[in-house]
Amino acid sequence: MTDTPGWASPGSSEPSRDGARPPADAPAAVPGPSAPPQATPGRSAQYGRPQWGQQPSGGQSPYGWGVPQSPKPGVIPLRPLLVGELLDGAVSTVRRQWRTVLALSLGIAVVAQGGAVLVDLLVKGKTGAATQTLRLVAALPLQLLLDVLAAALLTIVVSRAVLGRSATAGDAWRDARPRLLQLFGLTVLTVLMGPGVALLGFAPLFGYSVSGANEPATAVLLCLVGLLALPVAAWLWVRYSLAAPALMLEKQGVATALSRSRRLVRGSWWRVFGITLLSKVLSLVVAVVIAVPFRFIGLLLGIDSLDDRGLGGATQQGAWMVVVMAVAGIIAGTLTTPFMAAVGVLVYVDQRIRREALDIELARAAGLPEYGGTGWGEQTDPSPARR
Repeated sequence: MTDTPGWASPGSSEPSRDGARPPADAPAAVPGPSAPPQATPGRSAQYGRPQWGQQPSGGQSPYGWGVPQSPKPGVIPLRPLLVGELLDGAVSTVRRQWRTVLALSLGIAVVAQGGAVLVDLLVKGKTGAATQTLRLVAALPLQLLLDVLAAALLTIVVSRAVLGRSATAGDAWRDARPRLLQLFGLTVLTVLMGPGVALLGFAPLFGYSVSGANEPATAVLLCLVGLLALPVAAWLWVRYSLAAPALMLEKQGVATALSRSRRLVRGSWWRVFGITLLSKVLSLVVAVVIAVPFRFIGLLLGIDSLDDRGLGGATQQGAWMVVVMAVAGIIAGTLTTPFMAAVGVLVYVDQRIRREALDIELARAAGLPEYGGTGWGEQTDPSPARR
């Protein structure tokens, strides 16, 4: 087997192990009337479609429908996933691979929050109303680098968890390192195409406000222009949201990864958007739940006060409160970063299962003998995932 079993894309330079594989947008072949339909191992049955009048070998079906259960060598069943199964697979990845996942995400969160604390302490509210914007802009380069590192390392961990295999931090770094520069370039492009478009839409309004002009009708018109840019930004963001896992796992170039994401998302934009948005909302809820107790601890200890900050938000906060909230950010980032990365990779896997029968290749790579796998002996990492 190859070092990246099951991830070669159709038509890529890396050959597929089961011979011809249809492209993402190719129509399914229809057998002629003279040829009886041939059952492909693990396809129609594993999708939960009852085969009426047929009973699986080995006795009673686990579902009572005459349909064998889908294989599940790792954190997800190898078939098209429901939304709940996809989210559960992300949580299971964090739970089973917690040593590697939490070690990586903790290190990244510590560096990210350390950079944010440094910016806060240097600014100290001296820039007035622009303090919050300055903090975000100053921390953006570091955050971008850390996002690339997190996506690269955690994609490797999640891809192995799908096969039921474990990965150490060293394994993830060794596999991800050759593609970090490409992933950084891809991330910059996707940021420019998504959030960059939204910022560009609101740029005239920002410039108008800075100029000191005060014409309500003009401000409203420019605000509408910015709002119209938001759907375009969201469309681009989702359209290319699968490019990062495609680049890391299929080992192709930036342009090819963008094209792969576009083809995989085509026809499923709303599904991908809904799952991604739901995962971000869940992560935000977790972060808020973690931050609230730390905020109250700061108030009770007198580190911060509502009288000093006011109800409308603050431009300055004490150094100790910055540190306390950074601790909350580290805890939240440690938990939410791997979850978000796992959701992204599993959405990519789900789309390829739906369009390219990737589940068959993954079952073979996992060593399932009924799919033509030969067991763990040929795989690069024979150790099963921790449960």
